[in-house]
Amino acid sequence: QVRLRESGGGLVQPGGSLRLACEVSESLMTGNGVAWFRRAPGKERQFVASITNRAKTVYRDSVKGRFTISRTIASNNGTVWLQMNDLRPEDSGDYSCTVVASGSWGPGTQVTVSS
Repeated sequence: QVRLRESGGGLVQPGGSLRLACEVSESLMTGNGVAWFRRAPGKERQFVASITNRAKTVYRDSVKGRFTISRTIASNNGTVWLQMNDLRPEDSGDYSCTVVASGSWGPGTQVTVSS
């Protein structure tokens, strides 16, 4: 079963930046790709961005132009990055990553955007 671990969250002021990392225990060149989701307190989990095994990217509308998903490939594992710029309070939440259709998730990393 694939294992994932997120890191890079924290507290940042509006307009600031954070870079999240999702370490994946399997090759990023195979499989269905990796997606980032977030969940704010009291709200449903929402899709943020994804990258396929061929590096095709998709973003939710509200983060387009501010967030960038990318990846670093190794032979049997990899890291998927989420660069988040011009952060807004509504971007706050617990960010987690998943290998699409795997059913496996990382424990998440908390992002708080507040002045």
